[in-house]
Amino acid sequence: MREIKTEDITRTTANLFEHSCHYLPQDVLAALKQAREKEKSEVARDVLDKILENVEIAAKQQIPLCQDTGAAVVMLELGQEVHISGGDLYTAINEGVRQGYANGYLRKSIVRQPFSERINTKDNTPAMIYTDIVAGDKLRITVMPKGGGSENMSRLTVLAPAQGRQGIIDFVVNRVDEAGSNPCPPVIVGVGIGGTTEKTMMLAKRALLRKIGEPNRDAEIAELEKELLKHVNNLGIGAMGYGGTITALAVHIEAFPCHIASLPVAVNLQCWCARHEQAIL
Repeated sequence: MREIKTEDITRTTANLFEHSCHYLPQDVLAALKQAREKEKSEVARDVLDKILENVEIAAKQQIPLCQDTGAAVVMLELGQEVHISGGDLYTAINEGVRQGYANGYLRKSIVRQPFSERINTKDNTPAMIYTDIVAGDKLRITVMPKGGGSENMSRLTVLAPAQGRQGIIDFVVNRVDEAGSNPCPPVIVGVGIGGTTEKTMMLAKRALLRKIGEPNRDAEIAELEKELLKHVNNLGIGAMGYGGTITALAVHIEAFPCHIASLPVAVNLQCWCARHEQAIL
C-alpha cells in the first residue's frame, strides 16, 4: 500500500489549473497552426492568426488564454493500492481548485444555487470530480477548465437502434451546425456512443482529452471519426463563425456496449481553447 498525502494532491491540483489556463496543449497548438495553413478563407485565416497570437501572449505574460477559465472538471484515476492520508481526497481537490484560481487570478464562475439566486461561490468550487478505481499504486489527476460557451452546446439523445450509423452522423453534424459560432470554433467534437445516458455523456467528455491526430484504436470507429470530421468541416461555419473550411480540428469518439433497446449518443463540444493537463503522483 502506497501513501499519498492530501497536501501533495492539493498543491498538484492548484498548479495544474493555473498552468492549464496559461498554456495550450502542444497537440492543440499544432492543430491550430495546421488549420491556419489549410484554411481557404482569408477572413478565417486572419481569425486564426489572432488566436495564435493570443496563445503566444498568454504564455509570455502568464495570463489566461481565455477570460472564461471554466468550471473545474477533475478526472481521477486512483490506484487500488493507494492510501490517501491527511484528510479527504475530494476536500484536497477542492482546496487545490480554490488555491489555483486565487493564485492564478483566474475568473471564478461557479454559482451555488443553479436555479434561483445564483450566488457566486467566489473560489470556483465545488469542482466536478469523477473517479475511476484502477490497478496500481499511482494517482493520475487530469484537469479540464471547461468554458461555458462550449459546454452549453452539449447535447444528449437516445436513438432507436435501427437509426444506426447514419442516425449518429445526422445527430452529431446537426448539433455542430445548430451550435454555430457559440462554442468558439474551430472546435473539438467529443462524441460518446453507447452505455447509458450518463455513461455516454462522460464518454463524450473524456473523448476531448485524446490527443489530436490520434484516431480511435478501433478501425470502424476511426473511420466514423474521419467521416464526421469531413461532414462538420463542410458546414462552412469556420473560425469563430466567420465562415471557412475548418470548423473542427478533430472529432473524437469513445464507445461502450449498450442495451439491445438503446443507442445513446452524446456530443460535448470543446472550443479552440482546449485546456487540459495531467499529473501522476
